[in-house]
Amino acid sequence: MSYWQTETEGGVVVATYHNPPMNYFCADAIGELSQLVDGWEEDASIRAVVITGGIEGKFVTHYSVEELLSMAEDRDGMRAAGTALTDAYHGLQERLRHLPKPVIVAMNGDAMGGGFEFCLGCDIRIAQQGDYRFGLPEIKLGILPGGSGTQRLSRLIGGGNAINFILRGRVVPPDEALALGLVHEVVPDALAHAKALAADLAKLAPRAVWCIKRCVYDGGDTHIAAGLQMEGFNFLETMLSDDGVAAMRAYVEEPYEKRRDWLESPRLPEFKGH
Repeated sequence: MSYWQTETEGGVVVATYHNPPMNYFCADAIGELSQLVDGWEEDASIRAVVITGGIEGKFVTHYSVEELLSMAEDRDGMRAAGTALTDAYHGLQERLRHLPKPVIVAMNGDAMGGGFEFCLGCDIRIAQQGDYRFGLPEIKLGILPGGSGTQRLSRLIGGGNAINFILRGRVVPPDEALALGLVHEVVPDALAHAKALAADLAKLAPRAVWCIKRCVYDGGDTHIAAGLQMEGFNFLETMLSDDGVAAMRAYVEEPYEKRRDWLESPRLPEFKGH
């Protein structure tokens, strides 16, 4: 791998992106990450994924404008390629969305354009305090956010807020991103916090984690009746799992006065994924 380095500990894989000097995204990096996702899908020992930037102050600054310009200047080649570039990027994000494990992004630096769109495609966004910028400035380059920004942002903060944000090409610091609902937390050390969170999530029942992702994402893309039906089927799947029975049994064996503590405790039963 030229762009990604990974390390795995306790069921958590950390993937670090490194493309000096600016940590721009590019087509080759997307291809490499897709290969990594192949392995994460197949490896049952991996329970959670953390993705972060490997250059100080830069998560994924944005997609390489040099690469985009080279493509745009070749008009015939661009027409022939059609939507291949965005199709590949959208496909990668959909694979992360449908990965049956939580994906946490540690935004430890600038994340604009394609970098911010990538973050929107992950389950939990942890931003780092600092002089960093998150957002979608593509309009200032005469193009639009083509890596899912128009679609994922509108679903996250509503169409009215999204059109205002995108048309103005806004990039905002971490605290403002939190106030706008673009990130879930702002912390002093995004990677350390993301790894601790991933370690907690890795202890949860894998079947329940996957069913929750399916219900929230796929159910959110349809009408309420279909979403409720989806929830019902996924609830049944967790009720029929060995992990569900084991965890509920452990809970009811606790005295009443200790049950709230049990629910709050990180020391959960060991889940096998059945």
